[in-house]
Amino acid sequence: MTSLRAPQKIWRQHPILLQLMPKPLVSVCIPCHNAGPYVAQALRSIFEQTYHNFEVILVNDASTDITAEVLANFKDPRLKIIHQKCGSASKARNLAFENSKGSHIKFFDADDILSPGMLEKQVARIEHRERAIATCEWGRFQKTNLSSYVPNRQSVWRDMSSKEWLIESFRDARPMMQPGIFLIPRSLIEEVGPWDERVPPIDDFEFFSRLLSAADDIRFCEGQTLYYRSGLESSLSGKKSREAIEGVLNSLLSGTACLLAKKSTKPAQMACANLLQDFIYTQYPDHDDLRKIAAERVKELGGASIEPDGPPRFQLLRKFLGWKIARRIQHLLGR
Repeated sequence: MTSLRAPQKIWRQHPILLQLMPKPLVSVCIPCHNAGPYVAQALRSIFEQTYHNFEVILVNDASTDITAEVLANFKDPRLKIIHQKCGSASKARNLAFENSKGSHIKFFDADDILSPGMLEKQVARIEHRERAIATCEWGRFQKTNLSSYVPNRQSVWRDMSSKEWLIESFRDARPMMQPGIFLIPRSLIEEVGPWDERVPPIDDFEFFSRLLSAADDIRFCEGQTLYYRSGLESSLSGKKSREAIEGVLNSLLSGTACLLAKKSTKPAQMACANLLQDFIYTQYPDHDDLRKIAAERVKELGGASIEPDGPPRFQLLRKFLGWKIARRIQHLLGR
């Protein structure tokens, strides 16, 4: 029996007919909690995009500052605001996604900024690739000073297999999983499932490790930038409570397991071990029980190759005293 899908695929791949097809709807999903000083700038960076077929689903998660007043000034019909207490960014993102309609999804934070051509370029790169994810350049700027922006160039700023992207990102234990970098086919999110609401504060690591492990390709958009706002006291990544550190470890264990389930080569095992070894270096001398869990997993993976990271004084002390004594001194001085 002849399949009806084959002619349909040929029709979809015809270059002239593809140009006549309507552009896909992009849903920008934003969790927002007490982002009053920054959310207007974030929204303007979306509404000033050169790509126009998008919607914005913003979840105002029980903000107690001026967020609600700032949002009330936006009248664009493409903006849907949900006022609901969620208690975490991951829960707010899931709620925004549940209320979205787009075939392509961008999770975006309420204090960051997109370059004007971002959506247009990212859609063009993955529009007809159901298992590809678009990425972009990124860099940091401090609080309200956009002129302080510095690009953070990485070796993964290129087209790659998604699994190789993860391995290369994990290798130096500094993967960048900031949500605004990525444009994702909705079908991939529906395949791997929503954000895990149990693993703050680095829930983005677990989610994108799981997502990229299931994808095929990364398509890089040169010249398009996520401006990542740093130096905020409310940053989730800066949380230091016992619960937060345990969440970091759980996220690392879960995210690395996702990659290894798809690609368990020696380079992949080494890259995952490096991430967990960096956790050990970073948390020493605290949380001995969590460091032991990480160390056992590093051993199972065959060991790590990464050296402890730190400022010049730490590195000098490490050279003569060893990294553990140097870290203790660093912690004492920091406190």
